[in-house]
Amino acid sequence: MKVNRVFGLGLAALLLGGTAASAKTFVFCPEGSPENFSPALNTTGTSFDAARPAFDQLVEFEIGSTKVVPGLAESWDISPDAKTITFHLRHGVKFGATKGFKPTRDFDADDVLFSFGRQYDAANPYNKIGGGKYDYYSDMDMPKLVKSIEKKDDYTIVMTLTEPNVAILANLAMDFATIQSKEFADAMMKAGTPEQFDQVPVGTGPFIFQAYQKDAVIRFKANPDYWGGRPKIDELVYAITPDASARISKLKTGECQDAPFPRPADLPELKKDPNVQVLSQPGLNIGYLAFNATKPPMDKKEVRIALSMAIDRGAIVKDVYLGAGQQAKNLIPPTLWAYNDAVKDYPFDPETAKKMLAAAGVKTPIDIDLWYMPVQRPYNPDAKRIGEMMQSDLAKVGVNAKLVSYEWGEYRKRLGAGEDTAGQYGWTGDNGDPDNFFFLLGCPGGKPGSSNATKWCDATYDADLVKARQTPDEAARKAIYDEMQVIQHDNEPMLTIAHSVVYEPLAANVVGYKMSPLSRHQFQKVDLK
Repeated sequence: MKVNRVFGLGLAALLLGGTAASAKTFVFCPEGSPENFSPALNTTGTSFDAARPAFDQLVEFEIGSTKVVPGLAESWDISPDAKTITFHLRHGVKFGATKGFKPTRDFDADDVLFSFGRQYDAANPYNKIGGGKYDYYSDMDMPKLVKSIEKKDDYTIVMTLTEPNVAILANLAMDFATIQSKEFADAMMKAGTPEQFDQVPVGTGPFIFQAYQKDAVIRFKANPDYWGGRPKIDELVYAITPDASARISKLKTGECQDAPFPRPADLPELKKDPNVQVLSQPGLNIGYLAFNATKPPMDKKEVRIALSMAIDRGAIVKDVYLGAGQQAKNLIPPTLWAYNDAVKDYPFDPETAKKMLAAAGVKTPIDIDLWYMPVQRPYNPDAKRIGEMMQSDLAKVGVNAKLVSYEWGEYRKRLGAGEDTAGQYGWTGDNGDPDNFFFLLGCPGGKPGSSNATKWCDATYDADLVKARQTPDEAARKAIYDEMQVIQHDNEPMLTIAHSVVYEPLAANVVGYKMSPLSRHQFQKVDLK
């Protein structure tokens, strides 16, 4: 299949990569560029999507669901006290070869020890490579939870926990738990180029990495030796396309087969196009405005509540989401079993907001900065427009909001560092467990986690977070989560905006693709009619 209708000759050549015209080429048009290709170092779906074709985890999420199924571990045993998990690894699993590196051995326990060891062992030679920050591993409380990971033999790994954790298997199916090649790491270290390890994904996944042209194209080819069966497509190409209109244009002209994150305004036309199919599902997500609780006046909960009441979320859902979502009152979406529907949402009430600001000692007018994301996300179709609407609403209560944005990678970095006063952000659940949302407001060790954009900490909330992870009974867990949602509501560290419906437009000839409730994009089962 040809994909070069309107590409420049240089880019077209890179996409085709010398592949025979008869080969099946699937082109995915993501919204952004990866930070690197080592999932352990990253926290965003954009980077995870870019590396995922090359990798596997010990356990996986079944494509299109949150069910945990065997991955590189074909089975596992859990001890009666739920503190020891013994993983039995697959035999004969091959690593993909790439330019300058050809594996000489199959996957085994040493690769598991290396991949996890890099994240927690200061003696691991790669622990400090790439900055030495393993935010996801830390945010999931793995340093406290994991007592040891040991090799019983070449195909048996024993993980010992300090305490039971009901979400541990789902956590291990997440991207931070990706298994990489120790042999490749050793080769790069010996060559004096260890930083290359994070730029070239060498794994056991369904596709083998070929090339990356920064901010333009990522190319993979099918792994003929994949343990899960060779993919049906021959070439997988990521044509990085930040602009939503450009993604739709490429889909219509046949330049890409998958154009994620469409603008709601484009959906009616897309649904009428016979060459396009539009998949959709309720989003396991939340879009929000994080108030930086370390910066005055956001350090006062009364101010945070007042600003929330000054913003018309109903208008945002109507005009920006175009009805493809629902106004959010809790951090977790109502599709999760732990949702507390008894929480009473704050109303849109500018007059009460003015009175609350005055009572909190805020003399208006005041100036704040309000950050908006430069990209479309599943939970936020147009952050700039939302920012403008918030700016207009806040001005009516005497708050002058200066709109600020940065390139996506820089935005995340600065927001994580707490440079903002208030910033738009969001989350798509990546393991299907409520804990995966509640940790966003967590403060492991008494300090805000890297994903806690609000920088707000609460001792009771954090104690509940740990307690819920140790509680196997679902009804008892829900009671804990109900309390946490009340704590969140009463302190208002974030203005919850919306839970969106997620749409994914595909070319009409794409078959076998399943949308993921975790917003993963996976192509090993995809074919082209």
